[in-house]
Order: sequence, then C-alpha cells, then structure tokens
Amino acid sequence: MQYRTNPKNGSQLSVLGYGCMRYTRSGGQIDQKKANEEMKRALDLGVNYFDTAYVYNGCEVALGNFIKEYDCRDRVNIATKLPQYRVTKPEEFDSYFEEELRRLQTDHVEYYLLHMLNDAKSFQRLCGLGLLDWVKGKKESGAIKNIGFSFHGGTQAFRDLIDAYDWDFCQIQFNYMDEHAQAGIDGLRYAHEKGLPVIIMEPLRGGRLVNALPQGALDEFDKMPVKRSPADWGLRWIWNHPEVSVVLSGMNDIAQVEENCRIASEATADSLSDDELALYDRVLAEINAKVKVGCTGCAYCQPCPKGVDIPNCFSTYNASYTDNYMNSFREYFMMTTLRKARSNAGLCIKCGKCETVCPQHIHIRDELDNVKRRFENPFYKIGAAASKLMYKY
Repeated sequence: MQYRTNPKNGSQLSVLGYGCMRYTRSGGQIDQKKANEEMKRALDLGVNYFDTAYVYNGCEVALGNFIKEYDCRDRVNIATKLPQYRVTKPEEFDSYFEEELRRLQTDHVEYYLLHMLNDAKSFQRLCGLGLLDWVKGKKESGAIKNIGFSFHGGTQAFRDLIDAYDWDFCQIQFNYMDEHAQAGIDGLRYAHEKGLPVIIMEPLRGGRLVNALPQGALDEFDKMPVKRSPADWGLRWIWNHPEVSVVLSGMNDIAQVEENCRIASEATADSLSDDELALYDRVLAEINAKVKVGCTGCAYCQPCPKGVDIPNCFSTYNASYTDNYMNSFREYFMMTTLRKARSNAGLCIKCGKCETVCPQHIHIRDELDNVKRRFENPFYKIGAAASKLMYKY
C-alpha cells in the first residue's frame, strides 16, 4: 500500500480508502461476517481510511462491529458524515453525532464531514444554527479531529465553499468521465492549492466504468500493449493526479479488495505515459457517442440570472443516456435541488444571455427544456417539495 501525506497535519493516509456503503446484504441485512472478512483483508493490506455516513443504512454499525471484533481502532481512520440537510435546530448537531459515536462504538472520529454540502448558502444556514461553535468544541475535546464536507455541485460553488471556512479536508466525485463535471479538475486543484487533502468518491462511477462500458471502449483497452482491467485503468487515472489524497472504493468481494490494493501499491502520481493518457480520450469518445448536448463544461454561460447550473444540468442529462438513468436522476436531484439555493433547469426564464457567450453555440434554452422534460417529472416534484421543507429554516 502507498500512502500520501495529509498536508494539514502530516498524517499518512492510504491512497485507497474503504467505502463502507456497498456491503453485501441478505434479506435487507448486512452480512456482517462477510463484511468483516473483506475489511480485515483490506486492513491487513494497508488500508487505513474507512468511510461511512449516518444515512448509509446499518453501515456505521457494521463498521463499529468490525473495529470491536478485531480490536483495531488505532489502525483505522474513521470518516463519517452528518446529515446536515436534516438539521433544523442547534441541539440536533449533538443528537446526530452522539448517535453516530454509539453506532461506531467509539468516542471520536478522525474525519467528520457535512454530508452533501453543495453551496455556501447551505453552509451559512448551518452557521446560523451555531455550527462553528459546535465544531470548535468538538475539536477541542478531541471528539472530532478533522472537519470537512462532501460535495455534489459545480466548480464555482465548490470554490465558494472552500473559501467560506478553514476546512481540514473535502470529498468530491472525480473520475476520467467526470474530469470537467461537478467540482472537476479545477476544483481538485483549487482545494490542493489551499492545502486540503482531497478524498475521491465514485472513482469508477458506481461500477459504470467497469461493468457498463460500450464495446468500443473495451476494444480500446484491449489494444493497449499493457493489459489491465477497466477498473485498473480507471483507478490509475485518478492516482496519476498528485492532488488526490485518498480514493474510496465500495468493495464487497475479497478478490476486489485484493485487486484494488494491488493497484494502489503500484499506481503513482504522474506515472501514465502520453500514449496511456491518450487512451482515455479514445475511451471517452466511445462513451460520449451517445451524448445529447455537446457541452464541454467551460461555464462561460455562468452565472445564470436565475441561478440555473447549466453545465451540471447538461452533464447529468448526458449521463442519463450514456449511464444509468436512475443514477443520473439521483445526481441531478442532489446537485440542483437538494440545496437551499436551487439550480435546476426548470428555473430558466429563456432570457438567452447564456447563448450569446456559449463557445459551442449550443441552443441552451431548448436543451434546458429537454433536461426539464427528462428529469423534472412527478417523482422529482414530490422530492423537491419534501426537500423544500428541509430548508425552510
């Protein structure tokens, strides 16, 4: 296993982290014995960062049971998350956190995240409830070692959040398909410039870059003189970026654990050759053959007078054709609607300002209508109404 240094405190984090969300279940219940075997193998191979969350059903409990069973608390950096979007009263910071400690069977958490914090306005809402004093107290007591946030939103919103507080770390979605989506490469570099460890989620797009690649993309991998699996190629692309601290993988099979740990022991920053980097462009071309809107994510169209996050609307819209629709619908909802200041396509008033500056000459207003028809269905409206109640404070 390789390790990268946390620039904030000098600690060593394994480049591969264990994503504790995809444990094998039977009858809806986590198979604790199987999960223990998989986590123990990862721990023995050098993984020291284990990521979970309050809303991952049963997963905090499973991780806590594992740590107790093997008496390995001093070998594990626990990362878990506050469901900040549910917090409406100051006392709820403590009630959620204390419940998480009970589930995890510990008295402290090394890495604590505000879950799905997608814009600075949402952060200011939490500050109004006393978040900063609460965090200060927990850090002084040692109950929380590092405070950060996980993010699903656009690059500018990410930069605004980074600048809003003296964070200890952050977590973003990043893979070779999303280099210019969400926080993207620009966000990754911005956080790194600020001295923050960056934790990567969805490195293989929930398995999309392994199990759902078009044949043309698989053919491109097969043409390479070095034979690697799609998972191997996908992970190496991320670790090629020196700004990345930890890559999370939701492993639920011993063979998968061993393969990912092997790759993590081999892949280094700036190690891919020019020919190998060119491979990803060809693979992406095959993936993007079904793309509906030729948006490059340049964000020249931003800011929209009504707050529409045009690049991310198009990114998730395209992904709904090249990827799984429900995954894309969920991502669209998280990125545009599960937040205090919404940025969904339905907010467009057709002023046309965006089209005057688009380098790709996209008919943005028409395409936003398509996005709205694709995603803003009755299920979306029910979810949007429910999320509005979350942010009424």
